[in-house]
Order: sequence, then structure tokens, then C-alpha cells
Amino acid sequence: MRIDALLERLLGNAAWLVALIGAALTTVGTLLPWTYDRSILHDLTVYFYPAGAQVYTIILGGLALVYLLAQRGPLAGLLGVLFRGGSGPVRMAGIFATVVVWLTLIAIAAALGGMVNVDPGGFVSGAGALILLVGSRAMPVEETPELNGELHDIIEILIIAAVLGGLLLTAAYALNTDQAWIFVLVLIMVGGVAAILQKGGLLGWFTRMAGRHRRVTLLAAFVVAFLFPLTQGDSDANMSIATQILIFAATAIGLNIVVGLAGLLDLGYVAFLGSGAYVGAMLSASTFANIGWTPPFPLVLLIGALVAGFLGIIIGSPTLRVSGDYLAIVTLAFGEIFRLTVNNLDGTNGPDLTNGPNGIPAIPDLELFGFNFGDQHTIFGVTMGRFANYYFVLLILIAFVITVFARLNNSRIGRGWIAIREDERAAEAMGVNTFGLKLLAFAGGAMLAGLAGTIKAHHDVSVTPDQYVFLESAFLVAAIVLGGMGTVAGVLLGATILKLLPEKLRFFSEYRLLFFGAVLILMMRFRPEGLVASRRRQLEFHEEDEALAERVEDDVAEVTAR
Repeated sequence: MRIDALLERLLGNAAWLVALIGAALTTVGTLLPWTYDRSILHDLTVYFYPAGAQVYTIILGGLALVYLLAQRGPLAGLLGVLFRGGSGPVRMAGIFATVVVWLTLIAIAAALGGMVNVDPGGFVSGAGALILLVGSRAMPVEETPELNGELHDIIEILIIAAVLGGLLLTAAYALNTDQAWIFVLVLIMVGGVAAILQKGGLLGWFTRMAGRHRRVTLLAAFVVAFLFPLTQGDSDANMSIATQILIFAATAIGLNIVVGLAGLLDLGYVAFLGSGAYVGAMLSASTFANIGWTPPFPLVLLIGALVAGFLGIIIGSPTLRVSGDYLAIVTLAFGEIFRLTVNNLDGTNGPDLTNGPNGIPAIPDLELFGFNFGDQHTIFGVTMGRFANYYFVLLILIAFVITVFARLNNSRIGRGWIAIREDERAAEAMGVNTFGLKLLAFAGGAMLAGLAGTIKAHHDVSVTPDQYVFLESAFLVAAIVLGGMGTVAGVLLGATILKLLPEKLRFFSEYRLLFFGAVLILMMRFRPEGLVASRRRQLEFHEEDEALAERVEDDVAEVTAR
């Protein structure tokens, strides 16, 4: 803040002009070569033909130009309708443009042996980004505007479809890239665009528009998700990552009932996923399955969910009488007991059910109504492998899990859970059956994890005890905290980040715990409510925000009126 005040005194009214020059240089520099080696970062050697990181720079620099021209000049009246927000969006553009440009220059220098290998275009954009950053920090701070205009319903639906389609293409582009640097730069660019639009009020406006057309938005989101395999060609690697994300997300949403709604810290939740997986494996046609009974898969799904729910009740009944740190320790012990139990059910220390440490391998692919999930199928001329087949069935599972979560969250039960989370003693004094609701949260969340586990067994082909260790439970909790406790979109985003990054950044895998720990510390410092937080959770961390408090009161009044 002191640096901002010093820059404001030094530059004064010239800050806007400095930022404008910086944004223009940042954009112009992308039309010149950044290096001479065509093999670096998708060929940055061509004049007037931006590629890769240059395109990301144009997007960030262009947004800075638009927001600056919306403040002053002949275009202010035209652009000022949508692109308001003062210095906030420009500051975000300056920060993210600087990161993108200089990370790209560092990547070039690291690959070719020094900054001497950077061509003038890179230095022009690099200097422009720094000038933009300095100019934007010198601009006076203004409040984020709230855009409340409504368009015709058809136009709003078309905007929602266009945004979701753009997200689909961006995700397909990021997954299809084989260079870690490009993947990282795409993520930074997408995060930068979201931050700029958030500061400018456009993201909030789009969120409210999506809320007015909630059913259309949900339908469009699932259509986009179903279209995703068509953008991946025959890439089994990308579809494998996508299916792992869906399994992880479905499990995390189930845990979100326990942690996000009821406020019960469960550090052994992966055991419920494991119980469903072992039920699926033991009732499969694998030659290593010792049960000798192979019912239809819908029945296996039901049994897997019931077994997991039963375990949730068994564990929950005695342990939910404790809370806080004690509950966390007990659930942690439950996760370890599950792993040790399946390790010992090998016919030596107990009945031969799980084959002990060897697990149950050679689990055949699912087969429903004559459709074998291991076979390739062609849809609209695109060949779908086994992972794409599992992707579709997991999408249906995700839709079911989200529906269950949303129904519970908006019900009397959900409000009871939230009351317990906020103050259990006050909720009990108000007549809320705290023990029954806590037990229901445990059992319900466990059943959703059991459902995901039965599909995971066939997807992974084998189940072994070392797949269900404490670290997986810790990542599930981290996905909820990172995304936003109590929200579906936040948990989906958190699960995607925690599963996608280690898969695409293999060179970073040894440091992923360090990286995620650092991310969580930064989140606690700058956005403790999570990336996509509910308004109520936001207000808990930003009590001074009166506008937010008024919107929360409106939400409460709307729910009460239902």
C-alpha cells in the first residue's frame, strides 16, 4: 500500500496515460518475434502472427486497453456502459500480463541458455507489462461497480451458451497441449481474465444472469460436459484424466455434505470410497474375486452404497458424540483401520475376501444392456475409447450426486446442518436434532462415496489397499477448502485443480505437497472463503462488507418465502 501511495504521488494524473502506454506496448510487442527458435513454446518467431503466449498476452493487454479507454477519451461513452470498474481491472491486467510475459521470457532463456536469446518483441511486451503494472498501481483505488442491467431472455441465454462454449474450447486447448509451460501460462491467463472481469463487475453480472436462468445454465453445462470427449479425438490420456477428475469430484461433493454443510471434519473419508470399490471388485466377474456371486451392476451400485452408508452409521454413532479435533482424530483412525482391515482379509488373518495386499486385479469392464465399456464406439465420426465410455456414465453419476446435494442443501435438513455448523449448542437449544442430522450427514455422504467407488473399481481394473490412504482423504478435504465449502461449483473447481495439475505437470510431482501447502496458505491469507464461496460464507470472512450483507439478507428472505 505504501508503494501504491508513493507511485500515486509521483505520477499523479499521468498514471492513466502511463498505464495506457504500457498496455499498448504490451500488445504491440506480441506482433514481433520473441525468439529465433521455432521449437520453443509453439513458434514465437513470426512477425504479425501471434501464437501461444503472445495470444494470452494480447488478451490481457487488450482487456487493459479496453478498461482504460472506457475511463477517458472519445470511446468512454461507448465502452463505459459495460467496462466500468476504475483501476481494479487494470491492476489485475497489469499483474497477470507481467506474470505471463516474464514467465514466457524465463522459459525461453531456460531453454536456450540466457536472456540474450530473447528477440526484441519479448522485451517490448515485457517492458510494456511492467509500465502497465506501475501505471495501474498509481491509479486511485475505486470500488467495484455492480452491473444490474437485464437483457432479453434469448440474448442472455445466448450469452450463457457462448461463455460455456468458450470454456469448453479453452479446456480442450489446455488439455491437448503437450508442453507444461504452455499449460501453466493458459491457467494464468484464464485466472487473469476471471480476476479482471470480477474486478470490473462483469463476472458478478454474468453470475446473476446465470442465476435467473438456472435450469438453462445447468442444462447447458451438462451439454458442454457431454460434448467434451468430441474435442479430444482419440486421446485416451486426456479422457483418463477427465474420468479421474469426475470420480474425485463426485467423492468430494459427498464429503462436502459432511464438511461443508454439517461442519464435521472427516479425515478418513476415502475409506467409504474404498468400501464401494471393494464391493464392486468382490461382486465382479474377476477370477480373483472370492465371493462367487456376480449380480447385475445396478444391484452392485445399490449394495456398494448401502455398505458404505452402513459403515458411516457404525462409525458415526459412537464418534459423533465428540467434536472438533477429537472427531478428526477418530475419523483419521477409521481410515487407517479400513486400510489395515482389507490388508488382512487374505485368508491368513481372517476370511479370504480381499486378497490382502495383492488386492483384486483383472476386474472386467462394465457391461450394461449389452454395451461393453471396454469396446470402442464411434459417435459423430469420433472414436470413443473405454475412458470416454466411463466418462459418460460418471457424468450421469455426477448429475445424480449434485441433485442429491442441492436438494438436501435447500431443504429443512440442509438448514439444520448449517445451523449445526455455525453453532451446535445454539441449534440444539432451538430444537434441532443435532445427533440425528449429524448421523444422516455421515451416512448420506458415505453412500455417495460408495456409489463412486463401485464405478472406480471397474475404471481402475484393480483395487488394492494402498489406493485408499490418508493422503487421499487430505486431498479431498483440500479440494473443498480450496473451492469453497458448501458449494457445488467450488468443489468441482477445487477437485479439478487438485487432480489436473499433478497429471499435466509431471515434472512437478515430487513437489506437489509443497505446492498445495503453499496454495492453501495463500488462500487462507487472501481468500479464506474459497475460490467460489457462497455469500453466507463470504460474509463470515468479510463482515464489514455492507453491500454483501444486504444481498445475503435478500437470499435469506427468498429462501424463507419458498
